[in-house]
Amino acid sequence: MSGTAPTAGTLPGGLVALPRVYRPQADTRLLAAALAHEEVGPRTDVLEIGTGTGALALHAARRGARVTAVDVSWPAVATARLNALVHRLPLRVLHGDFAARTKGRRFDVVLTNPPYVPAPGVRSPLRGAERAWDAGPDGRLVIDRVCAAASALLRPGGVLLMVHSGMCGVETTVDRLSGEGLSAGVAARASVPWGPVLRSRRTWLERQGLAGEDEQWEELVVIRARNP
Repeated sequence: MSGTAPTAGTLPGGLVALPRVYRPQADTRLLAAALAHEEVGPRTDVLEIGTGTGALALHAARRGARVTAVDVSWPAVATARLNALVHRLPLRVLHGDFAARTKGRRFDVVLTNPPYVPAPGVRSPLRGAERAWDAGPDGRLVIDRVCAAASALLRPGGVLLMVHSGMCGVETTVDRLSGEGLSAGVAARASVPWGPVLRSRRTWLERQGLAGEDEQWEELVVIRARNP
């Protein structure tokens, strides 16, 4: 989520993005590629946390899955619902916090491209485009919540796929998911050029020890965790 800021317009694949909604980028594509290796079909219940445009949720719905998508942003909810309507795919899109909106439910696959860009603020933004990527000083405000909730969200044999930056601590994520009783590891990696959000925070990131001097590339990882 360190790429370009979201604007209105039509995306590749015929998706629409309303203002302040995160547009699919390299992290979205990496997560979609990881999803392609999972068994997803008509009997699969899928949850996407932080759906944005609904790109990944719709990708799962095209494979016949029963998909629930959640986002705290009303523009994102409206966008995902619009894209589902345009593409004539069944998609249940809910507004609100993922933990509250999925309480008592379990899924076969949980997908998430959460906010993960380190930011000086100690809390997630309550409004604006930045809420799609800002995630506190270590970038883990949402990541850690997903790790803590994963075992309760997954059915036996269920899989979590989560993408985030290497800046956030890859081993920390694996360790926390393992501590919740899941079998976790890195499923995919990619290196992408720094986008404008990271470039605008270069001095702060270097002072925090999160980036080296003149660093130009960001590592993205997909963490895969399976519930035994």
